Amino acid sequence: MSILSRLKPPAGAVRARSRIGRGPGSGKGKTCGRGQKGQGARTGFRGRQYFEGGQMPLQRRLPKRGFHNTAARVVAYVNVGVLEDAFGDGAQVTIEALRELRLVKGQFDAVKVLGGGELGKKLTVLAHAFTHSAVEKIARAGGSAVVLGAAPARPDSGADGRA
Repeated sequence: MSILSRLKPPAGAVRARSRIGRGPGSGKGKTCGRGQKGQGARTGFRGRQYFEGGQMPLQRRLPKRGFHNTAARVVAYVNVGVLEDAFGDGAQVTIEALRELRLVKGQFDAVKVLGGGELGKKLTVLAHAFTHSAVEKIARAGGSAVVLGAAPARPDSGADGRA
């Protein structure tokens, strides 16, 4: 006899189905857990989500807070230590190469290289921005940090085109 045929859920994991409207002994007899008369006792009644019976709903009782700037620039960050592991000596690090290696993901307006970690390989790194420590580490390894032109303006930014 196989073990699979003897498998069953642990004790207390499966509860019996509640049999509504089957007498007072069930605890859900007569009105079947719907209370007395009213809209909720009728067939087909489906309460609106978040409806609190006419009480001011929670989402209206709480204050509005914060602000979401749709015109803000989204920046993807990469540390030089990550570039050390991902690229060979003498490689050119472009945004497309970073995407292929999944070091930057999703939608962003600019790529900034940070100085976290150590770099021992000569790399040519093309990005929109660099920290001072990142430029220092890239230069110390014999590579070069090339600043790309301004990132293109986001289509949802203001009328002046700033991103």
